[in-house]
Formats: sequence, structure tokens, C-alpha cells
Amino acid sequence: MPSKPSANPIHTAVDVILDTAYQGIDAQAWDGLFAQAHKSGLEQFITDLFAGKHVNASENRAALHSALRNLSKSPVLLDGEDVMPAVSDVWRRIDSLCNQWVGVTDVIHIGIGGSDFGPRLAIEALSHVPGLQSRGMRMHFLSNIDTAELARILQRAQPNSTRVIIVSKSFTTLETTMNAKAVVNWLKDNDCTSGQIAHSLFAVTANIAAAKTFGIEEDNIYPFWDWVGGRYSVWSAVGLPIALQYGFKTFQDFLAGAHAMDLHFRSAPLEENLPVIMALALLYQQQTHDIKSFAAIPYADALDGFPKWLQQLDMESNGKRVGRDGKPVKFSSPVVFGSSGSNAQHSYFQLFHQGTETIPIDFIAVRKPMSDRPEAVAHHRILMSNCLAQAQALAHGKDAKNPNEVYPGKRPSNLLLLPELNAFYLGALLALYENRTVALGALWNINSFDQPGVELGKVLAKPIEQALASGSDAIEAGDSIDDVTAARINYLNS
Repeated sequence: MPSKPSANPIHTAVDVILDTAYQGIDAQAWDGLFAQAHKSGLEQFITDLFAGKHVNASENRAALHSALRNLSKSPVLLDGEDVMPAVSDVWRRIDSLCNQWVGVTDVIHIGIGGSDFGPRLAIEALSHVPGLQSRGMRMHFLSNIDTAELARILQRAQPNSTRVIIVSKSFTTLETTMNAKAVVNWLKDNDCTSGQIAHSLFAVTANIAAAKTFGIEEDNIYPFWDWVGGRYSVWSAVGLPIALQYGFKTFQDFLAGAHAMDLHFRSAPLEENLPVIMALALLYQQQTHDIKSFAAIPYADALDGFPKWLQQLDMESNGKRVGRDGKPVKFSSPVVFGSSGSNAQHSYFQLFHQGTETIPIDFIAVRKPMSDRPEAVAHHRILMSNCLAQAQALAHGKDAKNPNEVYPGKRPSNLLLLPELNAFYLGALLALYENRTVALGALWNINSFDQPGVELGKVLAKPIEQALASGSDAIEAGDSIDDVTAARINYLNS
């Protein structure tokens, strides 16, 4: 690595520290990156994003998820109308619901993708926070259409004291609606009356009419809006499990951390802007080393689900081959993966150190131990030493006479350090990466707010499912099924 990797590798926002010293980017290269960012119009894009402009051009929508955590309640205009009264009303209703649920033993949250990853991550991460009181409900997340997950949840839940939250922006998502119907049938099979079932069902959706048609009472429907992308929606009523499990104050703290990071992203100069600096570091590695993958390694077991959340955020937002102008782009999202350290060291770090591919890494660490066990300080010291040592080894490598013992080094990484892991800093962390993702989209000239690539498989699945259901020869199912898939259907039908 260069002896002077950067004029100032340490950057801070909302008490979160970003250290880019091991990125291998010298001061001159950083100057060039910031010049590129200015030239790309990134500052205007950020302004337009928060101003409610229709930055999601393909769907002619704004991307105002930041309004969902705008605890200042300052006006946020969308086509001339302030959205904050509607957002504030949802906050009021969530707070009220938290005070109403007494005697509930189980909550089944049904959703997939953006309706699942965010609340699932938050519930798991906050369960590790010492001293944070849980309200004692078992929180179950049902996403997969595979009935193994459904069966596992229904074996544990108590039907007479269960509440069901069905989360779908369109309320037409196949996996979600089928799982919801299965849970309703389970309630019926366990002698719950129609009135009990109606009292037990809740919906979070932008399609209120469809939720009513499903049978959910209007008072139990919590809206979010078409200007909220699913993968950016945990800040809406999609995050209802956070409030129900840990109290509305904790949910507010979660929003507050994200809002604080938004204020930084919106107002800080590009040269001091954490999401922008992280975006530019990744862009540099693409331009310089043609990297194809990226790893997020949180040295906190509580954040083991963070890389899964980030996979959807990055790859669904920016996994595109054409830009906002319809022309091919040179760069888009790398493959994202990761898991908690130090477990990851004993899994795939061999590839990081001695593989043929350069893979940038974000090491994410927390200053304070995540338990109040008597061993916590000693264990945490070893955890942190491993985190720092891996980054150093990747950066500098090692020479040896035996080629098998050579570490090439010059493997780039960031260190992201949180003061502690609580609801506030979890919110700040997620918003930091959301803003980094949209900054990267702007730099690549990609629309980070649509996802047309997921639709083709859904369309093709319908005639395939019909052929499987009928048991007929798949060749007769239609032109949309090719010979290979037809043969596979016939295997299954035989």
C-alpha cells in the first residue's frame, strides 16, 4: 500500500468513524475522485432526492424514504403536498398499537424481500443490546414459500394469542399472500372465530383496497406509499415489529439515528460526506482493479444479518446494465456477501488473502461489548484485535520463499466504527449504507429505485406452475416454456 494512503483517512458523522487508510487511495487520487463526483452532478442529485423530485424516472416517482424518519416533522413536499402529516399519523397509530397489545404471545410477520430483511435484521440486532427490555412476544418472520418455514413457526405459535402482520406494498406478492392464507387457515383449524381472526390480522401496504378485499379491517391497515421502495421501507410501518417488541421509544431512536445520518448526507460537503466517501472508494476499486465483488464483515454477532440486508439494498438497487439514459453502463453493483467476524475468518478469508481476485471489504466494528457477561471485555478485546489484524494483513501482505506462504497484500478495506450498537446507531448504520447506495447509483448514472429485472422470472413461473399442477406434458403448456424447462417439468410430473 502507499506509505501515505490519504491526506485524511479518518472521517466522522453522527459519532460513526470511517477509516479509509487501507483503501490504497492517495491524496491525489482522492482529489480526482471528488472532482469526478462534482462533475457527475452528485450534489444536485442529493438535493433533488430530498426535495421530492421524481428521481425514480422509470416509474415517475420520488424516492422519499428519508421522510419516514424525519422526526423534525419539517415539511417534505411531494408535488406540492407535504407528506409529513400522513407519516406522523402512522407514527401515532404505531404508538397507540404498542399500548393496546396485551397478552399477545406470538407475532407472525409475513413478507418477503424488503418487507422482511429490514425488520428481521433490526429485531435480531437489538435482541443483543444489554439492558434493552423486550415486551416478551415471540417474533416470527415468515417469508419463504417453502412450507418448512411455515410449519416451524406454526408449531411454536399459540393461535388464540397470535397476531399476524401481512406486509406487501402491492398486496399481490405471491409468496406473501399464499403464506397469509395458510396462516388464516391455521387460525380457523384451531377454532378461532371469524371475529377473533379479524381482530388478529394487520396489514402494511400501499394497496389498501386489496388488503380490505383480503378481509383485513380498515383500522388494522397501516399505509405506506408508492414513493417508498420496498428495500428502503423498514422506516415505515414495515418496521412495526421493532416498536411492538421493544417499544415505540426504541423505534423512534432507530428513526432518529437514520435521520441524523440523512442530515449529514444532505448537508456535508462531498469531501466530508461519509456515504459519498464510501461510494467513491468502491468506485475507485472498480476503476483501478476492476473488482467484481465486495464484502461486508461486521465484527458483531448481532449484525450477522446485515450482509443479507445489504445484498438486497445494493444488488436490487444497482444491479443494472443500462443507465438512466438507457445506454450501457461501465460499472454497476458488485456481488455483495459477508457474515459476522470472526466466524468469517474461519470460512472464506483464505480467498481474501491469497485468492486471485481483489475483494474490497468493509470491516464494521463496535467499540463496546455486546453483552454484560463477566467475560465480555476480554472477549471483545480479542474480537477487535482480530478485526484490526485482518485489515492489516490484507493491506500489507507477507513475502516468503515458499510461494504458498506469500500474501500479496494491497487488498483494500474500510474500517467503520460504531460507538455502541443500540437502536440509534443501528438506524445510523442502515441509513449510511442506503445513502451510499444511492450515491453510487448517481455516480454510475443508474436508477437505484426500480427493479425491472425481477419480473421476468415471475412471469415465466405462472405457466410452469400451471403445467406442474395439471400433471400434463409440459410441451403442451405454451411457447414460453423452453425444451430444457419442459423436460424438467416432466421429471417432476412423472
